Amino acid sequence: MIWNETKECMSRDEMTNLQGARLSKLVDRVYHNVEYYRKKMQAEGLEPGDIKGIEDLDKLPFTTKDDLRDTYPFGMFAVDNSQITRIHASSGTTGKATVVGYTRKDIDVWSECVARCITMAGLGKEDTIQVAYGYGLFTGGLGAHYGAEEMGATVVPMSTGNTKKLVTMMVDFGVTGIMCTPSYLLHIAETIEEMGVKDKIKLKASINGAEPWTEKMRTQIERQLGIHAHDIYGLSEIMGPGVATDCQFHEGLHIHEDHFLPEIVDQNTLKPLRDGMTGELVISTLTKEGLPLIRYRTHDLSRIVPGDCPCGSPYPRIGTLIGRTDDMVKVKGVNIFPSQIEELLSSIEGASSEYQVMVDHLMGKDVMTLFVETIPSINRYALEIEIQTGFKNRIGLTPVVKLVDLGELPRSEKKSTRVFDNRY
Repeated sequence: MIWNETKECMSRDEMTNLQGARLSKLVDRVYHNVEYYRKKMQAEGLEPGDIKGIEDLDKLPFTTKDDLRDTYPFGMFAVDNSQITRIHASSGTTGKATVVGYTRKDIDVWSECVARCITMAGLGKEDTIQVAYGYGLFTGGLGAHYGAEEMGATVVPMSTGNTKKLVTMMVDFGVTGIMCTPSYLLHIAETIEEMGVKDKIKLKASINGAEPWTEKMRTQIERQLGIHAHDIYGLSEIMGPGVATDCQFHEGLHIHEDHFLPEIVDQNTLKPLRDGMTGELVISTLTKEGLPLIRYRTHDLSRIVPGDCPCGSPYPRIGTLIGRTDDMVKVKGVNIFPSQIEELLSSIEGASSEYQVMVDHLMGKDVMTLFVETIPSINRYALEIEIQTGFKNRIGLTPVVKLVDLGELPRSEKKSTRVFDNRY
């Protein structure tokens, strides 16, 4: 059974019918209001009436980030600018920024979805939630903020920039929940230890997103802070944080399928894959008004988790993200994803989850250096050999491994950059 927006119970067939009706309405809306989609559908010989339900989804064209850049800034908006309540945008560090417009209803839906995520993490209106994502054009801060307010919690809009002040406020205000990147939360945990205030912290749960993280990092966060750490997924083009989140069982992220229709496709052929198979996550926004997107290629690698979740939630699950197709780095002909490195390090005792990769071109050869944090008392020579051997066996390349002390690698209050390719 599924819960719809009015909190009434729905059967699976009723949800499928709801998705089909919303998809048909979405296609009609973009065909008549977005020139890009109209031309693309006409090129395929498609008309809105050809899409009668989700069984017709694979007839529709894909949308990519390049499409948003090519129509910069407002070419993909489906409403007049007078109806746009808010604009967010990417940093544009790898090209033109991708611009996202929200109507008043879009903001309301976004807030509801984030509120669902907060509830799934076990937090409620009696809690005080500190938002330590960046505010501004980045969707993290305001997305988390509005969701926490929607569900009735007290919000501390801390943002980033002063970790010691954040910890002081966490103690003084009796903060019970925090929303930030997982790597920044580890930095906060380290700062709490340094300030000697761990016994004064009242945290119960964290909601972490904006970057991939491993089960080892989750375990480390939970152990250091004595809390439950939850994963939240989103991307600005689709909405922002709140598209999906995991429950207390951490067996996949429940996606709000009444608003977001997920697919998993083969990243090379773009053909749909069966549940359980890993591929690229593609999402259609079923209810967005400002920037509705059809079959948006997220470049995130995941899968549809088959079966029901032990928590009883009716929302289907996507698997924990294992990386991005555009995060891959190729060294000596070997394709390497950060998730592979994280998985390897999580299996080696003594290796921290904190690492950085440097790829250089020296004397005509590519050289990969892997920096990993560890404790001072470890046998560093033996650990370096173990990491090198594991890397070679699992990934197919032997890196230069350099171990450093805990806390030596730089920490980020925003999204962590772990791979630096200096060849270009």
